[in-house]
Amino acid sequence: MNETITATFSVIFHLRIEREKHDLLPIYARITINGKRIELSSKQMMNPDHWNEKRGIAKPINDDYRRLNNYLEQLKSSYVACYREMSLQKKLITTETFKKEYFGTNEAEYTLCKLMNYHNIDMKESISWGTMKNYFTTQKYLERFLKEKKQISDIGLTEINYKFVTDFEYYLKTYKPKDHQKRLGNNGVMKHMERFRKMINVALKNEWMEKDPFKAYKLKFVKYERGYLTDDELKTIEEKEFTIERLQMVQDLFIFSCYTGLAYIDTVTLNPASVVKRIDGQNWIVTQRAKTKTPVKVPLLPKAIEIIEKYRNHPRCIAEQTLLPKMSNQKLNGYLKEIADLCGIKKNMTFHLARHTFATTITLSNGVPIESVSKMLGHTKISTTQVYAKVIERKLSDDMLLLKKKLLSKERKD
Repeated sequence: MNETITATFSVIFHLRIEREKHDLLPIYARITINGKRIELSSKQMMNPDHWNEKRGIAKPINDDYRRLNNYLEQLKSSYVACYREMSLQKKLITTETFKKEYFGTNEAEYTLCKLMNYHNIDMKESISWGTMKNYFTTQKYLERFLKEKKQISDIGLTEINYKFVTDFEYYLKTYKPKDHQKRLGNNGVMKHMERFRKMINVALKNEWMEKDPFKAYKLKFVKYERGYLTDDELKTIEEKEFTIERLQMVQDLFIFSCYTGLAYIDTVTLNPASVVKRIDGQNWIVTQRAKTKTPVKVPLLPKAIEIIEKYRNHPRCIAEQTLLPKMSNQKLNGYLKEIADLCGIKKNMTFHLARHTFATTITLSNGVPIESVSKMLGHTKISTTQVYAKVIERKLSDDMLLLKKKLLSKERKD
């Protein structure tokens, strides 16, 4: 079954070793044309103990294996027939043209642009709008990369390899925006690469491509400590009086998030039914994260209740049937920078800073167990919450240094 058909064409069947350990391994045809290889799935699985690797067939120890060998022989014959037909028609024969000829036009239609459209349109129901916007941005960068660096409008999925992946990474790192936007930082680049990889995974699962171009690629995120407001900084914002209504609303929305840990989209989409009296007789926020659809249950602290009461009969909330007034995330973040300036806070004030403040200053710093904080934040893994715990360790270290200084000072006085 492994004989060479011509000097330029050969077929051999082998078992592909999977990363995950299974009892059965997939059988692939390794086709070599002019020294270049492609591997095509036979759609069959095999116990490696009963496989003759040298001959590329199953050991004929039972009828099932004999039938499998017949199937592989027929499959090989179909490859040879396709090769001979292309030779008779004097077509250019490469690994790519052979594959497209063998599978027909449908296989050749799988392209990167069609994959991105499939992912970003057909899968939009299972992905939140905030996440989808990020995928659309990644799609734009990929389209620019194809046009500017590859001088093509699209590319077949089978032509995407490791070099294509690393070339795209380099393009993102060196891309200079033509408008006022900043250049992408390392983690911004990695986020686009992460989304690109997820789209490629969709193609792999659908068997639109066989080789994973990301197999040898590693995402290289730089870990940063999450920013948060200290007790004093939060108190400064709480006590600051604003005469402009829009700043009052932003102040209230931000403080509400500081005491509930809710992200922007989850805060502005709350409705009166989101406040539920639980078994302890207290009011809780009961909702789910828009980003992950994870259930979130947060007991309401007095400061959060106070803000809810303030807007109970607000015309905008009544009209929109929301618990708090709505405002776009872009406007919110713009006004928060204004509030930071007026309060003398030098940190990069964004709405998400409130969520970090809830995790650190409000809960973990006050002894709330990390498991409880993780639940209230709607994290699916406690390792995600542990990022905040590192910040707390730093705070504990600072507190102990202060204690040491006090004890030393006391000893000197004695």
